[in-house]
Amino acid sequence: MAVRAVGWARSFPVHRGVREARRWCLSHLNTLPWTAAAPDTVHAVLLTVSELVTNAHVHAHSSAHLVLTWDGSCLHVSVADDDPRVPAPRGASTGATSGRGLAIVAALADRWDAHAFHGGKAITACFHSPEHPSPHGPTGDDAGDPGDAGDAGDPPA
Repeated sequence: MAVRAVGWARSFPVHRGVREARRWCLSHLNTLPWTAAAPDTVHAVLLTVSELVTNAHVHAHSSAHLVLTWDGSCLHVSVADDDPRVPAPRGASTGATSGRGLAIVAALADRWDAHAFHGGKAITACFHSPEHPSPHGPTGDDAGDPGDAGDAGDPPA
């Protein structure tokens, strides 16, 4: 069985910001054949990029290393940073100005995963195209929670 995939990678230092990451991501999304017919998915990907790059800059105080990989059925959006602490979704109070990023990613992505590696961590979200819906069906409220990785759908490849 042949596996075909296409991918792009770029680092975004703290001073270059989230806007540049979104623009870079959109330019690559526009090369994929399904994005014109799936504007909601494109917007979900861009919002996820915003949240994950912001988290890398604000919480890890490091560059955000963004990797996009299209494997023919799922667009994997991965952001790695220099902080090995794996975040967990948390409840934000109604008056809080932060604390909702992972909940937003969980709501937008078909699935997501976070894992530590030597020298940092990576958070990956998977978005299926309309032509290739998730084989796992609709996700539940806890889908993608790294603490429940054995129960919550497959981790991204």
